[in-house]
Amino acid sequence: MTMRLALLSCVGISGYAQLPGTFAATGSMTTARSGHTATLLPDGKILVAGGQTGSAYLAGADLYDPSLGVFTPTSDMLAARSGHSATLLPDGRALIAGANTEGRTVPGAEIYDPSTGRFAAPTGTTTLSGIATLLNNGKVLIAGTTAQLYDPVTDSFAPTGAYVGPFFYGLFFYPETATLLQDGRVLIVGNAAGYGYLEHEELYDPATGTFRAVGEPHTFGCGSDIWPRHTATLLPNGRVLLAGGVNEDCGYSATAELYDPSTDTFTATSHMTMARSGHTASLLPDGTVLIVGGQFFSSLSDTELYDPATDMFSHAGTMTIPRAGHSATLLFDGRVLTSGGVGDSNDWVASAAIYNPRISAPAPALFFLSGDGRGQGAIWHGDTGKIASCASPAAAGDVLSMYTSGLFEGGVIPPQVAIGGRLAETLYFGDTPGYAGYFQVNFRMPEGVAAGPAILVRLNYLGSPSNAVAISVR
Repeated sequence: MTMRLALLSCVGISGYAQLPGTFAATGSMTTARSGHTATLLPDGKILVAGGQTGSAYLAGADLYDPSLGVFTPTSDMLAARSGHSATLLPDGRALIAGANTEGRTVPGAEIYDPSTGRFAAPTGTTTLSGIATLLNNGKVLIAGTTAQLYDPVTDSFAPTGAYVGPFFYGLFFYPETATLLQDGRVLIVGNAAGYGYLEHEELYDPATGTFRAVGEPHTFGCGSDIWPRHTATLLPNGRVLLAGGVNEDCGYSATAELYDPSTDTFTATSHMTMARSGHTASLLPDGTVLIVGGQFFSSLSDTELYDPATDMFSHAGTMTIPRAGHSATLLFDGRVLTSGGVGDSNDWVASAAIYNPRISAPAPALFFLSGDGRGQGAIWHGDTGKIASCASPAAAGDVLSMYTSGLFEGGVIPPQVAIGGRLAETLYFGDTPGYAGYFQVNFRMPEGVAAGPAILVRLNYLGSPSNAVAISVR
């Protein structure tokens, strides 16, 4: 397969001139809020949903258009939610689940459909509030005080294996973060005492539907270990960076750890430049991690960068205003949208800002055969080299190949490939010899994809969805 292909221009790139490594104000949300979610949709827009303003819990939602720098209202959620999860499904919809409102767990979940601009309830029901993670098999793990799986194909929720402990005060585990690892397992970090006195980590294996304890549970001492309201970031090398948090007795933390799945160990790394909790952590296109805001008694405007190459944190400038409990979303063009949160006077804010990274790189992009950015994707059969078009449609079990851009050189995290709303099995991904900056991805056509001449294919890599191309399926 030659590289005579056409690449769609990146979606949502603004022509606004902004210096690298700085924050600049953009449009404001229609409502001040914190504890909301902000999800990058396949069309490049950001779905901002729920949250709270003071004691008022919100059902309202906005769409942010990066090309215009403007938030506009979309339909309301079915229930007011704050602290909920939002997960982009393989078919491009967003699953909203969990949360607390006025001290009560919100029953059920809901799904936002970008094609209609509306929220709707799934057929199945759940009362679980927790952290949602899209698995490589297309299901969503929701980890709360117990764990469940949501299956988008059957639109149903079902219990999965139980946590194994040990738990030190009763039988309860309170997950704080959940991270999909290179091999498809999920690292869940939380505490076993209700308010972070005892750190606890478990690994979920989708192949067996079971949990097991990992590493060594840490008894908290002041100035060490990961605390509640920390962040967990998957790095391109497969390790997980856990940073910051707060403890009732010991205050705010600047500590950080690295989890290595290959050795099943947690290792202390350098400290952040400032103690903080309720911050955000975003993996940037150059492999560094942007730490934004959070709280150190009051909300912070300070930001910093973690560089895995040097294992060091460094100051990265200041935001336009202080924020804690805000959201941070990587855009298609590699910039980061920060929105909402609580300001330094404990006031809820509606403003938003854009961070322009020092090294800019777009999200992964798929290629078309034509130059118009539409229609047939440059995806071919691995055995024959024929394009998966109407003349040679793909079928379940076929091995297909395609090129993409925007992956990390030498990265070990496999991309997720969605075909007709079903996740495929990724068989290989790596550099394309002779074509710097381009990568080849081989994958197996999943079962259950509806037949048709123009079935959409998307790629999701470390939380960034690509554009869509079409193939023919029989």
